[in-house]
Amino acid sequence: MGLDDKIKNAAEDLVGKAKEAAGKVTGNEKLEAEGKAEQATSDLKQAGEDVKDAFK
Repeated sequence: MGLDDKIKNAAEDLVGKAKEAAGKVTGNEKLEAEGKAEQATSDLKQAGEDVKDAFK
């Protein structure tokens, strides 16, 4: 896994956390759900990259 992929995944996770927090504060359930979804996507990408690294 390249460093640029790790940085992109970390950034996507942070954006998701920020959206989730903003959604909670404002009571915007849609924004909160988008944040959680972005975090889940980031986690899946990270897991996929970890599997690739394991087979190198």
